[in-house]
Amino acid sequence: MSSNVKHQETIDYFLKIVWQTVANKYNHLVSDFGITQSIGYLLININEKEGTTVSQAATLLGLKSTSLSRMLRQVEEMGLIYRESNAGDKRSVKIYLTETGKQKRHQARVLVRQFNNYLDDHISENDREALIRILNKIMKLTGTFKPGSF
Repeated sequence: MSSNVKHQETIDYFLKIVWQTVANKYNHLVSDFGITQSIGYLLININEKEGTTVSQAATLLGLKSTSLSRMLRQVEEMGLIYRESNAGDKRSVKIYLTETGKQKRHQARVLVRQFNNYLDDHISENDREALIRILNKIMKLTGTFKPGSF
């Protein structure tokens, strides 16, 4: 990147600002359900029958297990999940949805579908495919980036 590029013109700036706008919109919309965007995302990603391990949930949310602990405590206090030790490995804890958690997950899923349908209605298939292709490329490049390697 040349030294005269403003931070508002960088790819990472646009990625952050767009995601923050989407997250803020979700937070505004799901506040009617009594949850946050992060909680909704967690609920959507819990396997209803088999449960989800804390480490799997952390990976899905892009968090370290220790960072997830506070959120899990909050969601458990809200009565949306419960935790059980894994029968095969007592050190591993699985998260399960309560009936209320299933209801909130359903509300979050409906909202996510509506939002994505709205985007699909306003973004051409070519633009959508190009965006996904570019985002995948950015993800791969991010994984291989080493300072001073270009």
